[in-house]
Amino acid sequence: KTHLTKFKPPDDISSDEYLERLCFEGAKRKYHPLTKEIRERLNNELSVIKKAGYASCFLLVWDFVKFAKAKNIPVGPGRGSAAGSLVAYTLDITSIDPIKHGLIFERFLNPERISLPDIDIDFCYERRQEVIDYVAEKYGKKNVAQIITFGTMAARAVVRDVGRVMGFSYSEVDKIAKLIPLDTKITLRKAINVEPELRKLYENSEEIRRLIDTSEILEGLSRHASIHAAGVVISEDELTNHTPLFKTSDGQITTGYAMDSLKKIGLLKMDFLGLKTLTVMDKTCKIIKRVEGKEIDINNIKLDNKKTFKLLSQANTLGVFQLESAGMRDLLRKLKPESFDDIVALLALYRPGPLASGLVDEFIKRKHGKTPVKYLHPKLIPILKDTYGILLHQDQIMIIGLEVAGFSLAQADILMRAISKKKPEQMEELHADFIKGATKNGVDRHLAEQIFVLMSHFTGYGFNKAHTTCYAMIAYQTAFLKANYPVEFLAALLTSEKDNSDKIALYIEDAKKFKIEILPPDINESLSEFTVVKEKRSIRFGLSAVKNVGEGAIASIIKARIKEGRFKSLYDFCRRVDTRLVNRRVIESLIKCGAFDSFGLYRSQMTAMLDKVLEATSSLQKDRSSGQLSLFDVYDNQDYFSRTFQDVPNIEEWPENQLLAYEKEMLGFYITGHPLSKHERFIKHFSKTTVKELSEQNHGRLVTLMGVLTKVKYTYTKKGKKKGQKMAIAELEDLTGQVEVLIFPQSYSKFSNYIKTETTIFVKGKLSLKEESPKIIADEILPIKEARKKYTSSIDINLRTTGLEQTMLEELKNILSSHPGKTPVYLNFINPDGSTEKMLVNSNMKVEVDRFLLEKIEKLLGQDAVEIK
Repeated sequence: KTHLTKFKPPDDISSDEYLERLCFEGAKRKYHPLTKEIRERLNNELSVIKKAGYASCFLLVWDFVKFAKAKNIPVGPGRGSAAGSLVAYTLDITSIDPIKHGLIFERFLNPERISLPDIDIDFCYERRQEVIDYVAEKYGKKNVAQIITFGTMAARAVVRDVGRVMGFSYSEVDKIAKLIPLDTKITLRKAINVEPELRKLYENSEEIRRLIDTSEILEGLSRHASIHAAGVVISEDELTNHTPLFKTSDGQITTGYAMDSLKKIGLLKMDFLGLKTLTVMDKTCKIIKRVEGKEIDINNIKLDNKKTFKLLSQANTLGVFQLESAGMRDLLRKLKPESFDDIVALLALYRPGPLASGLVDEFIKRKHGKTPVKYLHPKLIPILKDTYGILLHQDQIMIIGLEVAGFSLAQADILMRAISKKKPEQMEELHADFIKGATKNGVDRHLAEQIFVLMSHFTGYGFNKAHTTCYAMIAYQTAFLKANYPVEFLAALLTSEKDNSDKIALYIEDAKKFKIEILPPDINESLSEFTVVKEKRSIRFGLSAVKNVGEGAIASIIKARIKEGRFKSLYDFCRRVDTRLVNRRVIESLIKCGAFDSFGLYRSQMTAMLDKVLEATSSLQKDRSSGQLSLFDVYDNQDYFSRTFQDVPNIEEWPENQLLAYEKEMLGFYITGHPLSKHERFIKHFSKTTVKELSEQNHGRLVTLMGVLTKVKYTYTKKGKKKGQKMAIAELEDLTGQVEVLIFPQSYSKFSNYIKTETTIFVKGKLSLKEESPKIIADEILPIKEARKKYTSSIDINLRTTGLEQTMLEELKNILSSHPGKTPVYLNFINPDGSTEKMLVNSNMKVEVDRFLLEKIEKLLGQDAVEIK
């Protein structure tokens, strides 16, 4: 028995009648004209829903989606097979037209295989709870709850837990756990079989064997309870009549049964998913309206925007929904999508099955005309045309069953599920029906057999077209915003990831490709979030991104700015804000990150004078609050009096490395510069890869990197012959990201003098990809100057012979003479026909290679005139 909530329609009509009325009203709004075919499909779907008794379920979803849209809470276009329902589309539960996109209702609800409808909805990440609260309020707080989920003891976790109880040290158990491969399906027994080092420890150590044997007994058991990310259950009566309830540590009520058990006892589960991308798109549209004065209806944009497809073809898709991984971007470059259907296909292709089977390469070749598109039978052309003759979607199997074998859609759904879930017995039964139906339909028996074999090979890589279409729509919408409104989109994207420093660094780097400048926080321009500065085509850091600056302080700053306008000086700022909220620590953090730079003073000066200013303004604020007038309040020209409290100390600005270090400390990033910027030329020549690219390299590969040591932790080895020897664990940052560097005793003893925070170094070592994040095991560490000397064998200077004058060669000679050293110089003369002649400069004119030499040569001969060998 199911325990569905009964929706109460108005006007004393039944749920079935009310659902029908709403659907046909929606259909009349969406379709002009409302054709006979559309009416028939709608009536057919309504018939199935009414027969199953699910009208209340659809009305319930319609009701809370309508509430969300009325409250301007962003709602996704749809999710899963529900997007194949015309009823859902006419009710505005989904916004994907199933007729236009060829989506099938029976993939969602099969009249011959009735099960509870699974309607999952994506909501704005920040406002999802409002919808859950509405449902609980409307249908009864005792009838609605989120769903419990149980975390189990997976292979790595169980080893850590058991090791702790058995008295192993953290480092010992950590080493064993990290030998277990990172695979969600891995078991301890499999790990021992595939990892030689783990097997050796298991066989040679009685203690470790006991640890792993005990862990195996507990592996897979429930470890802790938490709340399911999206699941909400809604009952017709109090939930305690059907399931125990559980109170989480933070006081939230969930069901005591997990999701599968709830389905078995007939309770309706729905997923209220919080999707951050919807929040980003909503914020982007609001920023566009504020900055450009344009109203963007993201759900009604055209699907043929040229800028969007150019961005996709160039794979500039960082921040674009589902399309930002390295593998997906590589596929985009090769595929070069030109239509919305290409994006749908792309999402279906980027899955383990198609990637492993070679299907992706075949699809790309066919799309670009390098391989002819072939069809086994003319009946397959309209079904497989959009995917270049390749069977890609589960829905295509259903349509083949319908068109080729004359199956009903319900039968076709059973065929698709049998093939997709590898059910050989059921496939064998359906095979005979398929051949019989196909031959009856005029298809040659031999061809019918070939078509069935083609479908059978589909096992393991098919995907639901309704789901990929919905997600392709969100991908297209985000790509549209990035392609047409990159500044606004990136501002919203940065705000959404303000607590994720790795993502922020990635998106700041991406902004440079779009020639968008990222500006430091400014006390007179910044809001809480990242802000678009229209005149400069740039993005200003939000105040909430600054360490130690809370929402109360930000509210006080913005309130003071709205009330009396821009702040004129540090004194003016401290006088106007509430210094109980905006205290010394907050102001010092704002100075260090550059938020007061517009006042025209050095950051060092403002820090030095801060205590005096706070002392003066504090007494002023006390006098005001007690009702006493200060001398400042009776004179019109306060600036004169303010300046007497601003005796600016005559001191130098902090050194550049100190300025940048403070920026990094307060924001998590370097904004106005980067310690590596002056070494960029050398990085290009000496770093064989970047931090961002490490995860795409091979495990164990020798890599070289240049970067800044942002953190260094000194420790001692715990085991083995080298127990008690000093080593270091450091964090290295280059222009693309951060990586952990392990410096074991042998390397540490050689290079310890260079292992200090905020030093710029060259690292050579082996890449380890055994864990989630790449690591480098260092073999050599050198300061950049030393690395230049050791690894620069020569420099080549390119000289185009066309227009080359003696005076230019004389000037070049003077430059080389002023930088004496030990590196040989070659002149590479490039003739008009492209041929080259290489000449070694006199041995007494060897040079010391540094950035000043390179800058002088490039100023004389042009950029990229020098190559370091």
